[in-house]
Amino acid sequence: MSLDLRADPIDLTAALVDVPSESHHEKRLTDMVEIALREQAPAFEIERTGNVVLARTNRGMAQRVILAGHLDTVPIADNVPSRREGGILHGCGTVDMKSGDAVFLHLAATLENPRFDLTLIFYDCEEIAAEHNGLARIERDMPEWLEADVAILGEPTAGVIEAGCQGTLRVNLAATGTRSHTARAWMGENAIHRLAPVLERLAAYEPRSVDIDGCVYREGLSAVRIDGGVAGNVVPDAASVDVNFRFAPDRSGEQALDHVREVFDGIDLEWTLTDMSPGALPGLSNPAAAELVRAAGSVRAKYGWTDVSRFAARGVPAVNLGPGDPNLAHRRDEHVPVHQITDVCETLRAYLSS
Repeated sequence: MSLDLRADPIDLTAALVDVPSESHHEKRLTDMVEIALREQAPAFEIERTGNVVLARTNRGMAQRVILAGHLDTVPIADNVPSRREGGILHGCGTVDMKSGDAVFLHLAATLENPRFDLTLIFYDCEEIAAEHNGLARIERDMPEWLEADVAILGEPTAGVIEAGCQGTLRVNLAATGTRSHTARAWMGENAIHRLAPVLERLAAYEPRSVDIDGCVYREGLSAVRIDGGVAGNVVPDAASVDVNFRFAPDRSGEQALDHVREVFDGIDLEWTLTDMSPGALPGLSNPAAAELVRAAGSVRAKYGWTDVSRFAARGVPAVNLGPGDPNLAHRRDEHVPVHQITDVCETLRAYLSS
């Protein structure tokens, strides 16, 4: 099986979906993408490293645009091969994010008179732990491939630019007590009860909204897990709560952590930071990014974290733009309206062309 990059990007999306590529199992699809680019996009310098395909033009243009997309999907759930019913394409990865990959591949082979130099990055293992992320490896080992004036990540946005992304951190607040029989509860100290002030402050918390480059980011502070309890007749001597803070990208990770500490100031519990990923500023004041927004016609804030953060940390304005409703990502009934594939392709063609 081979990929025809000049085919309608709707058909190309179906072809990509029909090649299973769950995380850690992308090799077959990566091989096909590499071969197709070498054969059908002769203007590009191609490099392969592991299950990442890198491609770039070197025409000496004044600006460079990156198009980046991951090739892996979540585990298949009886939704491969693809099927098309009227204007809807069904299948694993149709939303997240093989339709975006198809648009980028199609443009690489068909774009005439580009006015930017282009870099394409197709990478592996985005859907699992960050330590396996192929783009993170490129950032660490081959950072020159991430240099550009603007980056576009093909994550699903229903064809609307979602700029930047929220940051995220998680902390664990742990309480200790003294175990006793519940019939003599006064002889113990209930660790679960010691979590009550945390929950009270979370319930009363008023999230901040902040406007950055016309994108409004709404923050959120939430308890996401509670552990505790020994048995139905035992006062527990240990309990903990995990708290997730989704913060606007005008805060650094350390500033966000300081804010969480302020919220729980005075509560005597043991703190552990378990996870942190900084957000990404939209950077829409950058001329190249602003021009992309004009071409797309609309923009909104990205709620959630994506790999645009890696580009923003390097000073590269980055946006998410791809076909598909992100609320359908990872679902058994994952599907994309085919007109969104066409629309995103034409939006990007207009933006990238002279």
